[in-house]
Amino acid sequence: MAARPTILVFDSGLGGLTVLREVVLARPDARYVYAADDAFFPYGRHGEAALTARLVPLMGELIAAHAPDLVVVACNTASTLVLPHLRAAFAVPFVGTVPAIKPACASSRSTLVSVLGTEATVKREYTRALIRDFGQGCAVTLVGSAHLASIAEAALRAEPVDAAAIGREIAPCFVEEGGRRTDTIVLACTHYPLLRDELTAASPWPVAFVDPAPAIARRVADLLHGAPTGARSESRPAEDAIVFTSGRPPAPPLAAALARFGLALPETTVRTTAGRTASAALGATG
Repeated sequence: MAARPTILVFDSGLGGLTVLREVVLARPDARYVYAADDAFFPYGRHGEAALTARLVPLMGELIAAHAPDLVVVACNTASTLVLPHLRAAFAVPFVGTVPAIKPACASSRSTLVSVLGTEATVKREYTRALIRDFGQGCAVTLVGSAHLASIAEAALRAEPVDAAAIGREIAPCFVEEGGRRTDTIVLACTHYPLLRDELTAASPWPVAFVDPAPAIARRVADLLHGAPTGARSESRPAEDAIVFTSGRPPAPPLAAALARFGLALPETTVRTTAGRTASAALGATG
């Protein structure tokens, strides 16, 4: 493996930036490629067969183009459905994203836990198996949101956020039973931490929101072995890239938001899997 590894972070959209932020902290020396399959977003509206048929060849194109040492699939839906197919097809190590049910149930005092994910994620047998295996006696409520991921993307683009809509999406997470209340909510979509402040404000009582990103970062560090070879610096050569499969460059508000995620993503021209060239003017950060 190269002294400065290349890490590909993949998501249906921009929720994976919450994972990328944590991985950068764990391996600041790495070169990063962030790939957003915005042409197919949101994944929740597509069936398993359609997602598999798209993601396996798409991942092959990304691996061929960027030669990553490791791939992070920063999407719960893609991880629970397609990760086995990706691992069978490619030799590169993959780190997936799954609902953090085990740590959430371990930390809950009321033993009332909710899993807030996309409609696709909460319907999967994989998610229910995690509850059976790691529920630790907790009563776990599965809540599928149809709109939160899109709301998070809109917020990242500096568009107005409807607080009432967020409240409606998360209301089923809050359960009162036998004098107990839900005290822990698993954020089972990487988009949702983008709305952490809004989720807290819309909550009828305080809860702990569990984000899997720190655990994913630790797994990445374990797989890459060894200590980082250096820190990120404004003076180092700009090597990072961002790929949008739609070929659309980000508008200025989104570009400004992307620059706040701790990566020096300069103005770059990248070839998308759609065969078009997109200019991603993202600005550098320290």
